[in-house]
Formats: sequence, structure tokens, C-alpha cells
Amino acid sequence: MKFKVLGCSGGIGGSLRTTSFVIDHDILIDAGTGVGELSLAELSKIDHIFITHSHMDHICSLPLLLDSVMGMRNRPVTVYAISDTLEILRQHIFNWKIWPDFSEIYNGLQPVMRYQSIALGEVIDLQGRRISAIPANHTVPAVGYHLDSGQGSLVFSGDTHVNDSLWSMVNRIENLRYLIIETAFSNGEMELAARAKHLCPSLLAGELAKFKGDAEVFITHLKPDEVELIMNEIRTCADQAAPKMLLNNQEFLF
Repeated sequence: MKFKVLGCSGGIGGSLRTTSFVIDHDILIDAGTGVGELSLAELSKIDHIFITHSHMDHICSLPLLLDSVMGMRNRPVTVYAISDTLEILRQHIFNWKIWPDFSEIYNGLQPVMRYQSIALGEVIDLQGRRISAIPANHTVPAVGYHLDSGQGSLVFSGDTHVNDSLWSMVNRIENLRYLIIETAFSNGEMELAARAKHLCPSLLAGELAKFKGDAEVFITHLKPDEVELIMNEIRTCADQAAPKMLLNNQEFLF
């Protein structure tokens, strides 16, 4: 599997893009502003979109993607998420008020979009690429994702706070090569991190202490105006795990 970072920031501005990753040429994990890095031809090849949760920085490009490619495809784009997230999308985005419901718009005999609910721990097998939802602890219903090629694995935490359930699953993955985990706030904003259910460097250090593997660790979702501060605090708090900052256009093969 080839995993490429389209966006991994907690905000926008200049070259900053919010969360989205492309797998091979046909799968997206989240649909933040990073989706705009793909050409129209590349967008038209996306068959599967896995959404972690319903917050705008993770879904804002989804409606525009569907609108852009609807005349270029002869099969639906499948949007996967836990049932609570799909219901939020139905009620608040694809409701004919904010945006058309593309599950009700047909291109020939097929709808432009179809929803598919995924349960925690359920594995979706896409031609040998196994994608499963893992626990996240956020202010809205949320998950992360475990991507397994058979040869290696990558885990993306999604947006999360302190989360023992995550580690009980991650520590059972024998072929884990890469762990991508969020840290949105600095230590001076620990109270805000707790309210927003994100991590700060000291909380990240506590979470990584629960990790029993030896995968490479990458940090995502940093607030744009605090990138240097947060990474410096991470180096102080969690240096044993040697976390690195995730970067746009970074690629992982596994």
C-alpha cells in the first residue's frame, strides 16, 4: 500500500492543508482541504472514502469532490464511517439545504454516492488492502483507522484524547510500521485540549507510554501558529519515542 499525505495540519494558510490521506490511487482517509492537492483526473479515480468523524476540517472537501466528479464516473463513490457519523452527514451536510444529497442523485443507473456503515473493529477488505476502524475519544462520535497490506500496517489515530481502548488494539498489531497520532495543542492549553478532546505534548507522552510496539511515530494536526512550540514540547516530553512531525506530500509504503 502507498499512503500519501495530502494534508495534516490543524488549520489552513499558505501551504497548510487539513487532514486527508490518499492510499494508492483510489482510497481517501478523510476529506479535509488536502483533497484539493489532487487533480480532477485523480479525484475521479477515488472509489472509497473513509471518514474518521464529522468535524469540518475532516469533511469539508467531500461535498465538492462529489460534485466535481459526478459526470466522470459510472459507479458510486462509497463513503464509509460509523453509523453516527453517517447520520450527521445526512442531516447536516447532504440535506439539500447545505448541499445536495448525492446518494439520491443518479449518474445513469447508479447513485453518485453511497453510504456504508463500518463498525468498530470491522475490517473492509479492498483487494487485499484491509482497513478497520479503531477507537477514538473525541467530542463527537469518532474513530481512527488501521491500514494493513499484509506485509505491514499503519495506524492513524484520528482526533482523540486520552484513549486506553486505542492501545489495547494497537498493541496487538504485529506488523505495525507507522503510527500517526494527533497533538493539536501546546501544554499551556491543556485545559482546552481536555475540553476539545485533543492531545497536548504531556498527554501525548502519557499515551505513548502505553504503546508497546516499535513503529515510527509521526505527529499530525498541530495548530498552525504553535507548530514549533508543540514540537519542542514533544521533544521534551516524549523524546523516548522519537516522534517526528508529519509533512505534506510525505509517503509511506507498507
